[in-house]
Amino acid sequence: MRLVPETNTQKTSGPRLTIRLSAEPSQPARKGGLRNVRIVDIGAARNGMGCAFVAIDWADQKNFWRLLPAGARRSEAGELENTPEAVEVWAASLQQRFGGRPIAVCLEQSRGALVYMLTKYPHLVLFPVHPTTAARYRETFSPSGAKSDPSDTASLLDLLLHHRDRLRQLQPDTAETRLLHFLVEERRQMVDERTRQSNRLTDCLKLYFPQVICWFEDVASPLVGALLGRWPSLEQLQHAHPGTLRKFFHQQNCRKEEVIEERIAAIYQALSATKDRAVLEACAVITGGLVALLATLRGNIADLDKRIAELVTSHPCAALFASLPGAGAVLVPRLIVAFGTDRDRYQSAYEMQCYSGIAPVTEASGNSEWVHSRFTCPKFLRQTFHEFAGHSIRQSEWAKAYYEYQVTTNRKSHHAAVRSLAFKWIRIIFRCWKDGKSYDEEIYMQSLRRRGSLFAGAVALATDAGWAQVAGFQKFSGKNA
Repeated sequence: MRLVPETNTQKTSGPRLTIRLSAEPSQPARKGGLRNVRIVDIGAARNGMGCAFVAIDWADQKNFWRLLPAGARRSEAGELENTPEAVEVWAASLQQRFGGRPIAVCLEQSRGALVYMLTKYPHLVLFPVHPTTAARYRETFSPSGAKSDPSDTASLLDLLLHHRDRLRQLQPDTAETRLLHFLVEERRQMVDERTRQSNRLTDCLKLYFPQVICWFEDVASPLVGALLGRWPSLEQLQHAHPGTLRKFFHQQNCRKEEVIEERIAAIYQALSATKDRAVLEACAVITGGLVALLATLRGNIADLDKRIAELVTSHPCAALFASLPGAGAVLVPRLIVAFGTDRDRYQSAYEMQCYSGIAPVTEASGNSEWVHSRFTCPKFLRQTFHEFAGHSIRQSEWAKAYYEYQVTTNRKSHHAAVRSLAFKWIRIIFRCWKDGKSYDEEIYMQSLRRRGSLFAGAVALATDAGWAQVAGFQKFSGKNA
């Protein structure tokens, strides 16, 4: 199985499926949610894994499926209700019919309700297909753009039969790693939601209470939430006694007396931004709701952090990824999830570099050539490596030297330089992950010096004289560095 597909669009992969709908009328609904089962004439299936081949076009309410027994020329097609009971009946009927032997199942989903329902059955071997891959494959033989759910299953079945060697079989990681995967992604969504609600609160405060933005650095902090929850407007805040305000700030762990006095003085000197009662009352109500929402998000993020920390502590790969410079409490679990525990999942670092979207893409036609970042990739995974590389600049001397070389000498933008650094980091982390060894900065620096790398001697320049002196060095060679 290949993670990086080969480009060979001119060569056919075998006889194409010839589909001919039968003239038989649709059959009545079957028990378990199976309806409209029909038979079509189809080319003989290729020999290989599985005693049968199934393609499923999933949907929210019902799924369309197409089944072809190995060696047969006629396939069956029908509908399947998207409920656990219907899937149970359908899977049990396949197990009984084929004696529990492996059945290859192709579907446009690697995570989702249908996938989780099908993974319960050991006789179903799942081959997830990216929706873009399925769409492009369908358009190859249907350039008009015509599509339907039954025709989509025929296209997926054709893809499964003739290109199964290019598809990756779904092999779930350990339960602990998959749980960690769910939690770190949910945490990221929670943080993004907190940022969104914080921006909403900032916009609301600018209308009627803009002083809060100047008095405090973070409007989403518990201190601001407590302040606005108790005094939602400037008028109410100015009616409070100075002793009450001092007590409040002490209760919120504000210990610097000079800062407290400055804030109290600013409160009594502040002027109302507007006298419009409609704006004041509406914004006060909106602020109260946003403050409560931000408090809930903070609590949820804290709960996720606690559970993630527990999982990382007991994870066998925790020490390896914790040894990476710049990987802290947030990035260590994300890096664990990125690589997983199955060390046979990737055969080379280049597979991960491409899959994550860090490796660039070159498009060439005639005399034109365009190198750009990948558009289709797991965005969360790419963000993980990008953020880690950015944090490593402050913790690793060679990473800092490499980044400054890219920015100063190669004239790359900040994000392009960080992606280039992430490309190198993936190769290093991959080797540590494959060997099960923690990262050691000194060992890597010795390797750079042994190979005569530019950056082995430039680290001192990056810290002492700066990269202005490095411009005279020879251009960086990917082989040596």
